[in-house]
Amino acid sequence: MTTQLNSIAPGLEFCLRLAKAHAAVVRRFDRRLGAFHGIGFGDFVVLWHLGNEPQGKLRGVDLAEKVGLTASAVTRILIPLEKIGLVARQPDPRDARVSYAALTAAGRRILKESVETAELIAQDAIGADPVPRLAAASEVLARLGSS
Repeated sequence: MTTQLNSIAPGLEFCLRLAKAHAAVVRRFDRRLGAFHGIGFGDFVVLWHLGNEPQGKLRGVDLAEKVGLTASAVTRILIPLEKIGLVARQPDPRDARVSYAALTAAGRRILKESVETAELIAQDAIGADPVPRLAAASEVLARLGSS
């Protein structure tokens, strides 16, 4: 016997819609970033965070925190990026147990090119939604992502 829930709390409804929207956004970004730049959305997010660091590098655990993934998930993203030369591993000169993921020159170039594409994808996905509504939604998403 299947039970159908006709009425759910607004918070749960929002989270369910968010999950569906996330999947759709990732598919859209993966398709277009892959076609134009050879990277997926997860790769783009990692490159974006590295590119926004003053020295273009982060420790794996810090990168994982910024991306919102586990350290092992970030490692799985970094390995192919390292193989294709967009990211390089750099040891910490003071602590042999620590290494950094650093953006290479090729990584910077791909990031710069892919940001332009990503902005167009986002504009296409969001449409002409008024900025205040986007700011309010971003605030809610930031709260959800801070846990």
